[in-house]
Amino acid sequence: MANDAAFTVEVIYALPDQQKVIAVSVLPGTTFLDAVNKSRICEFFPEIDLANIKLGCFSHQMKPDDELQPGQRVEIYRPLIADPKDVRRKRAEKAKEEGRINKTTGAKIS
Repeated sequence: MANDAAFTVEVIYALPDQQKVIAVSVLPGTTFLDAVNKSRICEFFPEIDLANIKLGCFSHQMKPDDELQPGQRVEIYRPLIADPKDVRRKRAEKAKEEGRINKTTGAKIS
């Protein structure tokens, strides 16, 4: 039966200064987390926390127990070091203090 054929997926993890892409052959029914374990990528990056892992496929977050489909890839996401909303809020407050934007409307001052 053709549905039982193995297929290859890539497991990807990237740091600011390096990345690793490991191709693994999986069978239908393999989960995203199964592929991570099969890739043994944690041997290269021991900081990966399998208990709290965030995974995705082409920038869309997936659950660790989602089943892989042919053509997909497994992206391992690093934890955020800062909340993006807080960063934007602080940047806007700084611009107000420096007089670069209108304090009421938030519009840029020419």
